[in-house]
Amino acid sequence: MKRQPTPAERLHNRVFNAMYGRSLVYNTCWEDPALDRAALHIAPTDTMLVITSAGCNVLDYALAGPRRIHAVDANPRQTALLELKLAGIRRLDFDDFFALFGHGRSGRFEQMYHDVLRADLSPFAVRYWDRRIHWFAGSGWRRSFYFFGLSGLVARVAAALVEHHPRLRASVDRLLLARSLPEQQEIYDREVVPQLWNRPMNWAVSRRTTMSLLGVPYPQAREVQDSHQHGIAGFIRTSIDYVFRQLPIWSNYFWTLYLRGAYTRECCPEYLKPANFAALKGGLADCIAPHTTTITGFLRGTRERIDKLVLLDHMDWMSWYHPEALAEEWTAILDRAAPGARAIFRSAAPEPRFLDALTLPGAGPNHRLMDHLAFDRPLAERLHRQDRVGTYASFHIADILPR
Repeated sequence: MKRQPTPAERLHNRVFNAMYGRSLVYNTCWEDPALDRAALHIAPTDTMLVITSAGCNVLDYALAGPRRIHAVDANPRQTALLELKLAGIRRLDFDDFFALFGHGRSGRFEQMYHDVLRADLSPFAVRYWDRRIHWFAGSGWRRSFYFFGLSGLVARVAAALVEHHPRLRASVDRLLLARSLPEQQEIYDREVVPQLWNRPMNWAVSRRTTMSLLGVPYPQAREVQDSHQHGIAGFIRTSIDYVFRQLPIWSNYFWTLYLRGAYTRECCPEYLKPANFAALKGGLADCIAPHTTTITGFLRGTRERIDKLVLLDHMDWMSWYHPEALAEEWTAILDRAAPGARAIFRSAAPEPRFLDALTLPGAGPNHRLMDHLAFDRPLAERLHRQDRVGTYASFHIADILPR
């Protein structure tokens, strides 16, 4: 039986859907593609289905040289961002491209946009970026593209808080210069923690509004709240402590982006490195096909068989509000999965129990979804410990079994 949400949950869902339906939610991907590549073993014959998000990881997977990547997102603004990146790869030199998506700004953006980028965009993307030229055309750290969109708004507020506390700013700058884990741990524990984790910060990170701006709907926030002794604030602090104490900061472009407001040439996604940019421009990016639709809608409209699927974390909220649609989605996945297909996904829950209860439409002995999946838990757990993002409770690798 479908669980009926409470009035408060329905209100929060309407607010989240209104924000998501009108906004660019993600200006950068918040999933570590190094884990994905190690889990997927992308081959030249592979056809992939990937939820687009900000398009960074779509470009990362393209560097592995698959046959085709179908980048699917129900939010047309996320597709528009991927289109802008693809246009930049085709039409710009590396320095101009890095200015836009590395530094997040260029004084020449308006000229570049009208002269060479705009003609490569779809009608929706043209309308969208025509009104947002200022996102890339500013100057100063506050005008970085990475401080726009919903997640960018949270990043801008956090950066402003750091800037208005000179001692914390100096400590963060020293942390960014660390080049050994002992040095990094010492600076973080002695200087950053006492200044960062105060009552206002704990309050701010535990707000549902903050979670919504970061693209976290109510069901995911509740999973986090219920899975940690100290709630959302405790989970976030535990995650950040692990990332900043156990993993090298100098290669963690996820967190350092929001600490700096920009990437550096040394610390950035793979698509922003000169040799990889050249490889994408040389033809590797041609395998990418953007689609603005749902996963079910795309799969029902294609005859291609899918070898690898990157499903991010969308099942957390679908299982809560739309379990029937999630069952339909998995039916479509099973129908179009190639022999030996593999899917990866993340969850805010340590163990996504909703999969155990998911049944597929139609009668028969094999109507449970879990009858069609084989999980590689040891590999997933080993990779999860290396996750430079650190804000998901679990990472999952599932081989799709023949029906």
